[in-house]
Amino acid sequence: MKRAWFRWQFAGVLAASAFLAQIAAAQGQKAQTVQYTVTDLGLVGPSPGPTVITNNGLIADSTGVSNVWHATLWFLGMQFDLVRSGGLPGANSGALGVNERGQAAGQAETNDADPNLEDFCAFGSRQGCQAFLWQYGVMSALPMLKDANGLAGRNAAAKGINILGQVAGTAENTTVDTTCPAYDPSPMALQFQKYQFKPVIWKNGEIQELATSGTDASGNAFNDPDGVVFRINDHGLAVGATGTCTGLTNVGTYLNSLHATLWQNGAVIDLGNLGGIAPQGFGNFAYNINRWGHVVGTSGTKDGSFHAFFWSPDTLIQDLGTVQDDAATVGLAISDVGDIGGVSFPADPNAPPRAFIRPDGGTMTDLNSLVTGNTNLYLFSICSINSRGQIIGLALDAQGNFHGYLATPGGGAAPSVDLSEARSQRFEFAWQLARDRLRRHWR
Repeated sequence: MKRAWFRWQFAGVLAASAFLAQIAAAQGQKAQTVQYTVTDLGLVGPSPGPTVITNNGLIADSTGVSNVWHATLWFLGMQFDLVRSGGLPGANSGALGVNERGQAAGQAETNDADPNLEDFCAFGSRQGCQAFLWQYGVMSALPMLKDANGLAGRNAAAKGINILGQVAGTAENTTVDTTCPAYDPSPMALQFQKYQFKPVIWKNGEIQELATSGTDASGNAFNDPDGVVFRINDHGLAVGATGTCTGLTNVGTYLNSLHATLWQNGAVIDLGNLGGIAPQGFGNFAYNINRWGHVVGTSGTKDGSFHAFFWSPDTLIQDLGTVQDDAATVGLAISDVGDIGGVSFPADPNAPPRAFIRPDGGTMTDLNSLVTGNTNLYLFSICSINSRGQIIGLALDAQGNFHGYLATPGGGAAPSVDLSEARSQRFEFAWQLARDRLRRHWR
């Protein structure tokens, strides 16, 4: 036991030392405009693709093999299949979070069909869905929520994990959700949710349900029936959203996100909004939090659009705006040095959205305009940024397929010519193909 304790403590010291070195390097790098080289991480299917990159370069991802998707990790250019090294028996899985110690969390199908034909994992198979923790080469299922009679819900999904091994996500209970659209159990139905699902944290293998917030139509206090935690930082602060039930959304949940939410020591905090509720498919949500407690997310605006926001205890909620004359933005990533990333949507719906990067204290910029060298990918979104400035996200190829990518910063000036317009024109047809696919899948 003493040896195990020492190894964990020593690993923590190394991680802290490495982090301080990365902070110093990143701050020095900001003195000059950064350009990036792009590495293709492969096709993305029903899995969300690469979701998190840690400060020491571990990437949580999912990889398809013969139309079956396995939770994977990338490290130093090498990919590790978590299922082959001790996975759960279901066919599909995805790693949605990883920490600097190499523990990973995510969702995995069971071998049993869901009796209510729900598709909680959103792989399209309607199998049961379970949250997992992967460590020491073994993938273990995490507990489900239980009601007062000891009956467990059938589905759960882990979304994030911190350095302490605390896992955050969402879990279904046994209460029928009256806010869900009319339930249709037919094989071709696209609405798959029937029961309430709650924001949860797993600590030491035990599940803890978190409170939800909200108000009713009259402005009275009201607990939203549903919620999701997307990320948890190393101090145990968790972020996500609460709301009501809907069809599958653009962020891979069945949540109509009404309130961007922070959970601190079990208390629920509504982070407010920018004047409105974003349209269904996005909604108002807090998506990421860094170790300083700074939050990035998305909110509806007074003019009916939706913008990325930044929140901290000092500033509260702030509108981050858009790239140039774009119509809307979604905030997905924030690093420990304050860099922010996400997706910016042009006013023309036929033009492809573009990944944006906003360096700490800087201007929101199309990431495609900062790419050096040849690439066959158009950078669609930023999902995570680490303290060294490495970026992961989704990209489009010329055939309208989504790929994961890694963008690595280097020194030197940015390209003198803004490449974003040329690349947008090149990939306009690809975006039309991708948009048609998404409409068929998410409608």
